[in-house]
Amino acid sequence: PRRLPGLGPQTWAEVPTGTRQAVVVTGRGRNSPQSTVVLYERTEAGWEAGDSRPAHNALRGWTDHHRAGDLRSPIGVFTLTDTGGLLRDPGTRLPYDHGRGFTATGTGFEGESLAGSFDFVIAINYNRAPGTSPLDWTRPLGAGRGGGIWLHVDHDGPTQGCVSIAREYMRELLRKLDPDLHPVVVMGDATSLAR
Repeated sequence: PRRLPGLGPQTWAEVPTGTRQAVVVTGRGRNSPQSTVVLYERTEAGWEAGDSRPAHNALRGWTDHHRAGDLRSPIGVFTLTDTGGLLRDPGTRLPYDHGRGFTATGTGFEGESLAGSFDFVIAINYNRAPGTSPLDWTRPLGAGRGGGIWLHVDHDGPTQGCVSIAREYMRELLRKLDPDLHPVVVMGDATSLAR
């Protein structure tokens, strides 16, 4: 297909023309914390889909106007340029920041442990400065618009705004993402993405 499946003209128009890799996160509903993730790669034949994987997004679902603390994940198309984690680089071609700053503590909304959630992360370029560590707190849109939105290891429950996927899929995604293919994440509930 010429266009990524499930994307309407408005969403498709946000995908940069040079993009050849797209991580598509499709939420079950506007207010649902559950979603699926598929990595697409553009070939001569069109967009080829990888396996569909279960994921979590924010506790209250999705929003077109993310605010700090709203417990919703931002809807949109965002570039992916920087990665990191508490564990050593699993072999990504994107810049990887390794360190103790990625230590996750506490419990999630359903009482689950957050330990290990930031073992591997991919920074989503929503309200952040591309080309910096995922831990960089620069907020070009201002602190009120939130930030620190990542793809990270799933802790078996909703997130505050990130998208979380199984540890093995995080490793796989980190190895597959290629800066030469200008990867993006396309994320939101199915209805919003179809606009």
